[in-house]
Amino acid sequence: MGSLWIGAFVGFLITLGLGWLFPGLGHLIGGFIGGLVAGLIANGMIKGAFAGLLAGIFGGIIIAILAIIGFVAAGAFTGGVLGGLLGGLTGLWVGLIAVILAIFGAIASTIGGLIGGLLTRERKH
Repeated sequence: MGSLWIGAFVGFLITLGLGWLFPGLGHLIGGFIGGLVAGLIANGMIKGAFAGLLAGIFGGIIIAILAIIGFVAAGAFTGGVLGGLLGGLTGLWVGLIAVILAIFGAIASTIGGLIGGLLTRERKH
């Protein structure tokens, strides 16, 4: 019997890694591959789809948080305190866009999780 949470965590790590290396399209592809692996670990169609959904949601939230932190750091480094504040505002907008686009990543992760869970289900002869 597979673990839903371990599958979601491993899928999240794959989504985060590919999303970080290849921003944009890499997050969608990473979401699908992460969901597929999450489904394989979760062992079952429903558990795989749910693990993929969790991996996609967590991946999108963490990418948004990292975008906000990155813009704050870049603004503070180049413009001091005021630059950090403006970088924070810019990071909030980019983070909001990242969360909206993470919906597509969560859908891709759910589809990948469903397929991964489908590959592991037991066949009755």
